[in-house]
Amino acid sequence: MANILLAEDDASTRRFLTSALQKAGHSITACADGLEALTVLEEKGGTFQLLLTDIVMPGIDGIELSSRAGALFPALKVMFITGFAAMALGKAEGAQGHMRIVSKPFHLGALTSEIEEMLKN
Repeated sequence: MANILLAEDDASTRRFLTSALQKAGHSITACADGLEALTVLEEKGGTFQLLLTDIVMPGIDGIELSSRAGALFPALKVMFITGFAAMALGKAEGAQGHMRIVSKPFHLGALTSEIEEMLKN
């Protein structure tokens, strides 16, 4: 399966997603915000197939994170998870790379299906 970098500032959501995606067979590196995720990307970014990130986070938001990640690793796929879908659709137009947006609340099965579909391409 895939090596996924997860950036989510809500601790309970981060733990839930980490556990669920590991059960689905993925390797997860979880970060508490965009700055931590950017540091991880700079250290070992070439090992990730997908950046799964919240959009609204302290430090740098998911849009900025995806832009910087895309500059470092253009083939990195990005999936945004957000409770602010309308805002995300407008802001995500400036993000780089292959991306999708999943709105919170989401069904775990739908999220894993979206991830599997995205990783196929």
